[in-house]
Amino acid sequence: MAPVPCSDLSPAGWIASSDLPWQRLVTFGPAGFAGYARLRLIPDPAFEGQSENDVTAPEAPEDEQFWRLFAFLARATRTPAECYFCVWDGYGDVAGQAKVVVPQRSYFLFSGRLEDAGFWGTPGPAFVWPADHAWCVAKDVDPHWAGIGAGTAVLDRLVADSGLDVVPADPALEQPAYR
Repeated sequence: MAPVPCSDLSPAGWIASSDLPWQRLVTFGPAGFAGYARLRLIPDPAFEGQSENDVTAPEAPEDEQFWRLFAFLARATRTPAECYFCVWDGYGDVAGQAKVVVPQRSYFLFSGRLEDAGFWGTPGPAFVWPADHAWCVAKDVDPHWAGIGAGTAVLDRLVADSGLDVVPADPALEQPAYR
């Protein structure tokens, strides 16, 4: 089943009303989680000034990595059947649909089951979260990784999962980036 557009934008209020700097918000999601991590979609740069073109693609494509992540996170929420997805308006237009607006970005809001997160394919939604706010995944258009905010026990299990390349992260620090 496909996610459905939301005319009520209030479920995204915790994102839209955030006073975080825009780049911190769109790469890690809202504040308030016990910890944060990064799902690396390709390895971090090995040297200053490295281009993404110099990196060998990982064995698991980006959409497969997100499927693994969301299957894991489905067990870390009480509401996997009630999730929200913000899709960057730069991927196209949904005529007449209201937008969730943050500095320098606008999104269309959808609701559905967590298993619907892959409905868009790559690059997928910019934000995904369950109704109980147990965690939030943020993926902006530029970084080679997605930010994850969650409880420490969930993050510890994600980092330990050999099927995912997740590393702890401090959103207050500059993150590795390709040039």
